[in-house]
Amino acid sequence: MPPVPSVRAVLLDGDRIVLFRRTVPGRETYWSAPGGHVEPEDGSLEDTLHRELMEELGATVSAVTPLTTLRCPRAGGVKLQHVYGCRLVSMDPALRCGPEFTEPGRGVYEVVRLPLDPAGITALNLVPAELRAYLAGTVTRLPDLISG
Repeated sequence: MPPVPSVRAVLLDGDRIVLFRRTVPGRETYWSAPGGHVEPEDGSLEDTLHRELMEELGATVSAVTPLTTLRCPRAGGVKLQHVYGCRLVSMDPALRCGPEFTEPGRGVYEVVRLPLDPAGITALNLVPAELRAYLAGTVTRLPDLISG
């Protein structure tokens, strides 16, 4: 069975990109963009995006814009990661929910806002690596690519 597709949010808050710094027991610290797997109850990829942003950030967004689809080789096949750009409207960390926040073994999801700087993105241990490569080449153009 091929891997379940995922969505990732390239989330802009003004002139900054919102990412997670992930600290997981027994693993090197890494960075990731909000998002996750498509669930059977999700009506569309965009529905998945909105659900994941609410679960992980308590966030609502506007200007949702398809940016790219990444092909990420994994054990068992190629995982598709559908990347959307969007702009932060509101964020309430008290609304965060799901196993990421109820299971201590999942580690810490620290929300950070970083400048739109290619060198800064390249220097991060951002996973998946395909997203890091995409952002390194487009991060300065994101305000123009994401409508609204």
